Amino acid sequence: MGYRILADLVVLAHLGFIVFVSLGGLLACRWRWILWLHLPALAWGIIIELSGGICPLTPLENALRRAGGLADYPEGFIDRHVIPVVYPMGLTREDQLVVAVALVLLNILIYACVIRRYRRQRPR
Repeated sequence: MGYRILADLVVLAHLGFIVFVSLGGLLACRWRWILWLHLPALAWGIIIELSGGICPLTPLENALRRAGGLADYPEGFIDRHVIPVVYPMGLTREDQLVVAVALVLLNILIYACVIRRYRRQRPR
């Protein structure tokens, strides 16, 4: 049971990281220091998608599930709602490239807004 809980926590952390990579730039509107956390996370997400690689959290989660004697995801909230978002079925290489481009475009828009906001706030 302990390994199952740890595996579920890794999945939640993975989901949190995905949300942060996708939308973390919005936090920079409030806290400028977030830029120093978000930009490397964004770069990592883009590199993983462009390279076709996998996040190290994925093998960690699988190892924890195996250590807990689990082969498949039993039904539950995390299994039913979170895992399909983090690990979509049928994810192809082309899908990963689309995700990478979407991340870049989304964050260009977000950071354009952040920069515009900082310029308006800066004393002249």
